[in-house]
Formats: sequence, C-alpha cells, structure tokens
Amino acid sequence: MLGSTTFFAAMAVMIRIASADLSTAQIAFFRNLFGLLFLLPFLFRGGWRLPRTAQLPRYLVRCAIGVASMLCGFWALGNLPMAQAVALSYATPLLATVAAVFILGETVRMRRWSAVVIGMVGVLVIVRPGSEAFSAGSLVALGGALLSALVAIQIKQLSRVDAADTIVFYTYVFWVPMSLLPALFAWQWPQGITWLWLLLLGAFGTGGQLLWTRALKIGEVSALQPISFMQLPLVALAAWLLFGEAPTQWTLMGAGIILGANIYIAHREVQLARRAATSGPAGAAKPGE
Repeated sequence: MLGSTTFFAAMAVMIRIASADLSTAQIAFFRNLFGLLFLLPFLFRGGWRLPRTAQLPRYLVRCAIGVASMLCGFWALGNLPMAQAVALSYATPLLATVAAVFILGETVRMRRWSAVVIGMVGVLVIVRPGSEAFSAGSLVALGGALLSALVAIQIKQLSRVDAADTIVFYTYVFWVPMSLLPALFAWQWPQGITWLWLLLLGAFGTGGQLLWTRALKIGEVSALQPISFMQLPLVALAAWLLFGEAPTQWTLMGAGIILGANIYIAHREVQLARRAATSGPAGAAKPGE
C-alpha cells in the first residue's frame, strides 16, 4: 500500500507538471493510453484471450462517469494548491458511504453516519465557503470526489459478476476513446520532455493501481487505509520542493478531520464484516453501528 501511495503521489506531480503545457483533457487521454499499454502485459500474462462480460452497457455508464471524475480531479491538481486538491479527494469514501445507502440499499447506522458528518465538517474547513479564501475551483475537486464515489459503487456492482482483471481491462478500453473525444477539442501535440511526463504519468497510474489491488487482496482495509493517506504529506512535500507551495493550516486541519473519519468508517466496516462472517444473522449490526 505504501508503494501504491507513492506511485499515486508521483502521478499527481506528473499531472501538475504536464498541466503547464497541455489541457486537462489531453493529460487524461494520454494517462489512459499509456496506462493501458503498461497494463496489457499484466492482464494477459496467462494468455492473450479477450476477457468476456455480459455487462457492457454498465461499463459504458461506469466509464463515462469515471472520465468525468478524472477530468475534475486532474483539473484540480493542475489549478488548485496540490495539497488542497488531494485533501478534498479524500471526501470520496465519505460520499461513497452515503451513496451505498441510496443505490445499494446498505444499512449505515448512527456511528458511521456520525463519522460521515464529521468528515464533511473537515471538507468545509478546507473549502471555507463564504470566506475570502473560498475558490470555486474547490467545487470542481468536490465534484470529482462525488463522481469517484459513484464509480466505487458501480465497481462494487460489476464485481458481483466479473473478475477484477475484467473490470480493469474494460475500464481502460472504454476510457481511452472516451477521454480522446474532449481532448480533440483542445488538441496540440506534446513537445520534447512533455512526452516523458506523460509516459511516467501512465506508468505511475498503472503501477499504483496494480499495487493497490494487490494490497487489498493480502491485507485488511482497516490496517491499510491509514497508509494510503500518506499520499497527502508526500504530495505536500513535493509541491513545496518543486512549486514553492506550502499547505495552509486550514487544509491540514480539514484533512486531519477527513482522514480520521475515513479511518473510523473503514475500521467499522471491517468489524461488522467479521461479525457477520463469524456469527451469521446474530452478528448483524446493532443500533448505533
């Protein structure tokens, strides 16, 4: 998980650097194109057979929302202070908890609802609506977090039928042409070293995904979640060293609140899953959980 977090932090830095020369849509396209190229050897290491699925319409919806989320997130990394953009992206697990109630019909009781509310307070601390420091761009970052939450719900639905490799493969297959379309409206060919940043962007993004998937397979979410939040200090350090950006006290305070809420939610979900697995119906969540 630490390796995955480091790769995602490096990807964020590549996005920021490439944003100086290319549009957000182009960066998203090349991230998907090079990401797919790096991914293919891992997906087809057991043989070059096309994965099968009966859920293509659902993949189309999932990938369209995913591209929109990516555009919002990439724009935020390119235009907002990097620490703020990453901190606001951590609202995704909070919003996914809410979305799971309305879309999947999951039961979320008082303790986790309280954690969600506390986490959203952290979001408000960062955004500070009504103050002079408020930026409409922060709403773009939050929009990306909301769309990412919807993507997480859709992946959960897809995983009930399809294997993880199948989901990853079709996600990239649809992402490449979908992200190309908006990129064509602002197209300009990358020049010189920009190609290297785009290549590294695809490599770091794919490497981060592969390590993240592996980490979740061999470890527990509650133990891994705090490690994944190391992305924020890594990005903040890189932003300070490379771009002279220092995170504000409001960003650090809000991020701490959001991270604490996310850690608690992940911990409760693992506890309830263990109880349900070991106790059957008797282990169902009690009021307040």
